Amino acid sequence: MKSLTNRIGLPPKLMMGYAGLVVFMMGEGLEQGWLSPFLVSGGLSIQQSALLFSVYGIAAALAAWLSGVLSEMFGAQRVMTAGVIIFIIGSVFFISVGLPSHNLYVMIPTYALRGFGYPLFAYSFLVWVAYEAPTEKLGSAVGIFWFCYSGGLNVLGALYSSIALPYLGEMVTLWSALVFVVIGATIAIFLNREKAAKKGTDERPTMAYLLKGITIAFEKPKIGMGGIVRTINTSAAYGFTVFMPLFFMEIGFTRGEWLQIYACLWSVNIIFNLLFGVISDRLGWRNTVMWFGGMGCATFTVLFYYVPLWSGANFLLTMLIAGCFGACLAAYVPLSAIMPTLAPENKGAAMSILNLGAGLSTFLGPAVVGIFIGSLGTVGVIWVFAGLYVFSAFLMKFVTLPKNQNLVVPAGSVD
Repeated sequence: MKSLTNRIGLPPKLMMGYAGLVVFMMGEGLEQGWLSPFLVSGGLSIQQSALLFSVYGIAAALAAWLSGVLSEMFGAQRVMTAGVIIFIIGSVFFISVGLPSHNLYVMIPTYALRGFGYPLFAYSFLVWVAYEAPTEKLGSAVGIFWFCYSGGLNVLGALYSSIALPYLGEMVTLWSALVFVVIGATIAIFLNREKAAKKGTDERPTMAYLLKGITIAFEKPKIGMGGIVRTINTSAAYGFTVFMPLFFMEIGFTRGEWLQIYACLWSVNIIFNLLFGVISDRLGWRNTVMWFGGMGCATFTVLFYYVPLWSGANFLLTMLIAGCFGACLAAYVPLSAIMPTLAPENKGAAMSILNLGAGLSTFLGPAVVGIFIGSLGTVGVIWVFAGLYVFSAFLMKFVTLPKNQNLVVPAGSVD
């Protein structure tokens, strides 16, 4: 059993963490597909909703950046525990005080606190994975991480919402999220007796090491570019949740159909997280991100708007396009293998830049919507996202790995 799990990139000591991550992220993301239209129906404008999600994204970005270096300073499990506590506090105040008031001055800080908590849990575990997984299987191991992350956040959460909302309503559904968060955290942290790996040197990280999570992007520009690419990666997916439900319902889809389409997008994504993780170990990490990720996402971002616009509320055809977009999002998975490999002596700091990009993605998507939806409309926002994906493909041309890197991949495929 142990040799089997190691062969597919899933070390036995991480199995509990992977399982807990799925359940935790299910609770964290169950409102993503419907919270924006719910807020708009309650009196907020699209721009105000975008602002709420953008500030949430800033908080998530800050926590994502901190997770890498804090994990090396205090240990991944301690940082994960802190993230759970912060998430629960933010959720309680957002649901009980912020939402009923419909006052942005209350909603923004409480929702931001929720956004600050979950990356400390999830991305600290990713640092744990980066240390535990063997280098030659790292692409597969991080693929499994993103499989669990996206599976809980965007698939199971959305599917649960589509079932629970008609019976429980929005507020009770939000409260029920805390059940999944507590269960997931218990599995990943408190039932897992294995300790996270220590930093690979005898140096004990201090507060000064925190700065390494910033300076490394300038000391090693390839890491900085990788962080930008990761920021672009899921930006459109997070932006879609702000304005696409309204667009889809305008052309004839129901809210339930939109949630199923959104769940399909991420269901395909989690499958391809695994596939691209394994495939990229053979075809090359950089080329996978550049062609399947950047150019593929640019293509299907545009089609995700034009196909339902031209065909009407064609559920199956739109599901197909959503699935293709989700598959291309997964092609960015090798970034989680590239970044620590570019700085083997400072994996935590490199992962902080990667995690910062993941967090900034939750800010960039809604921010693009908030900035351009008023002047360019829905179609303009779509083309802005498509352009960002093309730009990410261009940047990957310069994110090359050392020629002497000891990786089990075809010669020349990773540089």
